[in-house]
Amino acid sequence: MRVAIVTGGAAGIGRATALRFAQGGYAVSAWDVDEAGAAALVPALQAAGAPDAEGRKVDVTDSAAVEKAVAEVVARFGRVDALVNNAGIVRDSQLVKWKEGAVASTMTDADFDKVIAVNLKGVFTCTRAAAPHMIKQGSGVVLNASSVVGLYGNFGQTNYAATKAGVISFTQTWARELGKFGIRVNAVAPGFVATDIIKAMPEKVIAGMVAKTPVGRMGKPEDIAEAYFWLASDAASFVHGATLSVDGGLVLGT
Repeated sequence: MRVAIVTGGAAGIGRATALRFAQGGYAVSAWDVDEAGAAALVPALQAAGAPDAEGRKVDVTDSAAVEKAVAEVVARFGRVDALVNNAGIVRDSQLVKWKEGAVASTMTDADFDKVIAVNLKGVFTCTRAAAPHMIKQGSGVVLNASSVVGLYGNFGQTNYAATKAGVISFTQTWARELGKFGIRVNAVAPGFVATDIIKAMPEKVIAGMVAKTPVGRMGKPEDIAEAYFWLASDAASFVHGATLSVDGGLVLGT
C-alpha cells in the first residue's frame, strides 16, 4: 500500500489531488488548517478507492505540529511514499502604491511574513519532517506547489511570487540532496485554475485570465492533480528536480 500526504487538502487543487491519489489506490492523509474540511473529505477519499484515509488539522508553519503529524501518519500507515506540499495562501498588494504624488499604501510586514511562513517555510517544515522516513525506506516522492508567477513574477504579488520562486530552488536543491536515497523531488507550476477563490472574482477578471491562456480555458483542479499523480508514479521515474508548468500555454499568451 502506497501512502500520500497532501497538505491544504480540504479544498481546491489539494482536494482534487487527494482524491486522485485515492483513485490511484493510495492511502491518503489530507492535512489542512480547516479541521472540518479535512474530516469531511475522508468519506469521499474512501469512496474514490483509498484503502485507508484520514483528515488532519495541521498548521504547516508549526514545526512541532508537522513533526508530530508525520510521525503519526507513519505510525498509522507504516510509511510515506508521496508528500504533496500544496498548502498555500495569498495576501496581494503592490510593494508601493503611488497615487497623486504620494504613497497611498504598501505591502505590510504582516502580509509578507504570513505568505512566506505558509508557502515557503511550510514546504520546508513538511519536507524536513517526511524526508527521514523516506530515507529509511529507500524511496519516496516530494512534490511542491510552485506557480507560473514563480517563473515570471506577477503584479501585486511580491510575497507570493517570491515564495513560488523559492519553492523551485527548494526543488532543485533537494533533488541534489535526496536523489541518492531514492527520493525524487519535483514541482508543479499551475497557471490560472478555477478554484472557488478564482470563481468568486468578477467575470471581467476571469475573462481576462482566459484570454491570456492560449488553450482558451482556465485549468481545473483535476488538471493539476493529474500532473502530481503522474510525477509520483513510476512512469516519471527519471523526472527529478524539474518544474512542470501546467498552464494551458499561459506563458506563451502573456
